[in-house]
Amino acid sequence: MLTVERLIGAPPEAIFAVLSNTGMHAQIDGSGMLQGTPEGAADDLELGSTFGMKMKMGVRYKTESRVVEFEKNRLIAWQTGPSGKLGRFVAGRIWRYQLEVTGDGTLVRESWDITADHQRVLLKLGGIWSGRTRRDMERTLARLDSVVSVSAERD
Repeated sequence: MLTVERLIGAPPEAIFAVLSNTGMHAQIDGSGMLQGTPEGAADDLELGSTFGMKMKMGVRYKTESRVVEFEKNRLIAWQTGPSGKLGRFVAGRIWRYQLEVTGDGTLVRESWDITADHQRVLLKLGGIWSGRTRRDMERTLARLDSVVSVSAERD
């Protein structure tokens, strides 16, 4: 599991509102891969929600995710990959966000958990597990911080 964290000077409710809204995911994505949600997609997530995401990594494709952990304003995690037969080969990675209130704001931990991923060996060998993923996760938290800060300034 790869984890990065950032202290964000905002309440967990404001941060969670962004994380649980699929329409905001492309805006905070630090990798540049997320291209938005398919038309008609539900925005607000809860335990068991499924959602699609338009992606681009060289070629355009779509991915499907399901919310597997959920504690309002504290924890949200989704597992990516298609369901059905294809899912047995390419599904399993989990993106997790944990929020912890501190005296200075909210400590946000983003984790990329590939322990159940069917491609974990390839991900590690291909260097995807390396510094690039950590860098992109750090960028995501910086963008999350920026989005939440701009939103707080408007309020």
